Amino acid sequence: MSKKKIADKEKYKLKRFIKEVEHIRGRGTELVSVYVPAGYDLNKISTHISEEQGTATNIKSKQTRDNVISALEKIIQHLKLYNKTPPNGLVLLAGNVSEKEGSDDFKIWSVEPPTPLNQRLYKCDKTFVVEPLKEMVDDDETYGLIVMDRREGNIALLKGKSIIYLTDLESQVPGKFRAGGQSAQRFAKNRELAARDFYKKIAGVVQEQFLTMRDLKGILVGGPGHTKYEFVDGNFINTELKNKIIGIRDLSYTGHFGLQELVEKSEDTLSEEGLVHEKKLVREFFEKLAKEPGSVTYGKDMCIKALELGAVDKLLLGEKLNEEDIDLLVEKAEQYGTNVEIISSETREGNQLNDLGGYAAILRYDAGDTLL
Repeated sequence: MSKKKIADKEKYKLKRFIKEVEHIRGRGTELVSVYVPAGYDLNKISTHISEEQGTATNIKSKQTRDNVISALEKIIQHLKLYNKTPPNGLVLLAGNVSEKEGSDDFKIWSVEPPTPLNQRLYKCDKTFVVEPLKEMVDDDETYGLIVMDRREGNIALLKGKSIIYLTDLESQVPGKFRAGGQSAQRFAKNRELAARDFYKKIAGVVQEQFLTMRDLKGILVGGPGHTKYEFVDGNFINTELKNKIIGIRDLSYTGHFGLQELVEKSEDTLSEEGLVHEKKLVREFFEKLAKEPGSVTYGKDMCIKALELGAVDKLLLGEKLNEEDIDLLVEKAEQYGTNVEIISSETREGNQLNDLGGYAAILRYDAGDTLL
């Protein structure tokens, strides 16, 4: 299996794991999270946990004290299964997850992350610590950022959660007050010409930075006032880049603060963008099902049969499917160079796929008779 497929598969498993544990709540600060960084001595972690178990005897609440000590014992015993720290580190979560007051249901989870863990952590809380794991499954998609007014322009990239600053530009647009001797009409005309020159300058940098960027998912534009609309609606940037603009936002600032504000005000758009690709695939499937039924198939058995014939171009699997079934079909798909998409249940299209059983395939050719 290719490295990319392995990474995608591991990220999918991690997403399912996070969903399983992130909503668990303890009655006190009794849920234990332990993060072991890649390359860290596991014996030191075992010693530390044993010491914490001794310290836990000082917890005032008997229920919390007993639950923490028991959770730590689970971790100590589990660590004995490892000779050394796994290559990417190790995450251990343990605690009493019973929802009934006074009853015990101690569980422990261990996760070997898909990418190297660089954080060491020990924490007892009412919830498990999963934020570092969430960062690992966030898609590092790249978006262009443009913030501007008539005074300055700022161009950057958003990659994952990081803003990468590229260029800051200053304009030569005169202020709103006229210099002596200029008529109002002449001053206004000069001001507009200077503004257009500034927009062209920004567009030139945007084209230079963004046009050849293959993994650019979209562009966000923002700034105070109407300048951003004059820039977008005017003929300053080429059609290809203009079509990639996914949002225009009113901002209070320019500069680096403005870029941060643009990202904050675009969170809904960015979240939605992550689902657009999935929506398009599911819509494509249903359109073909209605117009060219021989070019698609659905259901677990039919999808497996189509995979084994080498007929599947894109395999769509609902994220709520049994993990073993997903693994089985992903392995088969890899053998025939088939693209696999795990479809979220957070959209109407995702629920439509679930209504079909969660298995669907867009075929490379009309295989209707062959699959009968």
